[in-house]
Amino acid sequence: MNGIIEFRAVAKHYGDTRVFDNLNLDIRQGVTTALVGQSGCGKSTLLELINGLQRPDAGTVNIFGQPVPALKLAEFRQRIGYAVQGTGLFPHMRVSKNISLLGELDGWSGEAITSRTRELMALMALDESLEHRYPHELSGGQQQRVGICRAMFLRPEILLLDEPFSGVDPLTRRDIHKRFLTLLEAEIATVVLVTHDMEEATRLGEELIVIDTGKIVCQGQADQIRPDSEYLARLFGRGESS
Repeated sequence: MNGIIEFRAVAKHYGDTRVFDNLNLDIRQGVTTALVGQSGCGKSTLLELINGLQRPDAGTVNIFGQPVPALKLAEFRQRIGYAVQGTGLFPHMRVSKNISLLGELDGWSGEAITSRTRELMALMALDESLEHRYPHELSGGQQQRVGICRAMFLRPEILLLDEPFSGVDPLTRRDIHKRFLTLLEAEIATVVLVTHDMEEATRLGEELIVIDTGKIVCQGQADQIRPDSEYLARLFGRGESS
């Protein structure tokens, strides 16, 4: 199976720490795929390899049918949205500026920037009155939504999410999930979601990839994966805590 994202015999080491050895993986286009696994298993490194923030020590990472380029990375990344834990918003910029920064850097007109900003805010249920606020004037849930708006501003073909919904209470998280699914209905993208929360993974992910110490334990449709091992049982919350 070929995908929009392909790992072929990929190895990645940090000093003596081996994150991946001979990793082979395909992620399908237009699908939300959730990466789950215990802390330190390699989930975030996998995202960084997709986005070119890290380079493999061996093997090839193919995106859009081509290896991740060594040059013109900024142009390559315009096709990839990225939202991280803690939102990563610029504290000195107002909401509208945080959302639209990539559009400004890409040379969009003022009218196009305003239209796109408000379109995304509406999809994520952010009132226009929040446009002129600074991040510290928003609730945690509102900050998370602004971060998603920024990641989606250039209409990326791939959206990478690294624990973007953590740090908020369960009710707020459920509401953000609902708004996020509404956004994906309006703007289809290939989404790769890193999460430690199996409930979140099964709610948002159409496919799951379970990783343990740099190896793929299982991959498949979210509603078909069963906790049939001790490791999966712990992730599903049905085993002893580690």
